[in-house]
Amino acid sequence: MQSLGPGFCTSLKLPVIRNTQDSLFLRRPSFCSHSLARTSDCLSLRTQNPLAFRGSCLNNRLESGSGVAIVASLSSEGEDAKHGVKKKLAVFVSGGGSNFQSIHEACVAGSVHGEVVALVTNKGGCGGAVYARDNDIPVVLFPRTKEEPNGLFASDLVAALRRYEVDFILLAGYLKLIPVELIQAYPKSILNIHPSLLPAFGGKGYFGMKVHKAVIASGARYSGPTIHFVDEHYDTGRILAQSVVPVLASDTAEELAARVLKEEHRLYVEAVAAICQERIVWREDGIPLIQSIDNPNLYS
Repeated sequence: MQSLGPGFCTSLKLPVIRNTQDSLFLRRPSFCSHSLARTSDCLSLRTQNPLAFRGSCLNNRLESGSGVAIVASLSSEGEDAKHGVKKKLAVFVSGGGSNFQSIHEACVAGSVHGEVVALVTNKGGCGGAVYARDNDIPVVLFPRTKEEPNGLFASDLVAALRRYEVDFILLAGYLKLIPVELIQAYPKSILNIHPSLLPAFGGKGYFGMKVHKAVIASGARYSGPTIHFVDEHYDTGRILAQSVVPVLASDTAEELAARVLKEEHRLYVEAVAAICQERIVWREDGIPLIQSIDNPNLYS
């Protein structure tokens, strides 16, 4: 294993990370069939007919009687997916990284139009980091702590991800709060997965088995994973996708966790596939929706 200096360890010989002034752009969805009106920092898409939004799990339909206004992110890279350029992904983990492995395998198989170019972790010896090194994925340590004295500071982390030309950041069991510098550098480009139906059983202190124990103790009949965009706080960013699993009367926390984790692997891969294909559409009230790959008039 070779060292790239403070905060880096990998089995590949890679260039030294230096700070850059690369600019980032918000991304425009791949569809362009509706009328677009430019605003100061985005494109506003207004349909002529009402749209029906379908809940991916509960099949609820929310209908508008006078048309729906949707805000789509603007990008200088608009047709990347169309021209075959894969999105570059950085995955953050603190443990075994089973969601990280699922995403990486989907990228290799081609079901996700992306490439994992870096693994960021606060524990250099965790299972996710071992998997990354075994698959020639660079490992970046963050943050710098007594346990990880070679970890990066926040500004250095941003510079490192810019160097890897990262498009999207995916948190997959990363237990540290994301620094404001990173959120500002990657607006609407950081996803997290949480093992409950947010906003229930979320926030600081709710992670891992603690979540499932709390769900069972509450008497809730349903649980499941939530994928959401990341803001400055724990588990409060805009929800992108959810999937429901039953909580059985005889469930232990371990049994419920296994059932939820299976759904996490499926749902996260689907969400990452959508974001890499630029099928995330932002409604005017700030709600992100996933555009159906089969029918551009359907959203979930």
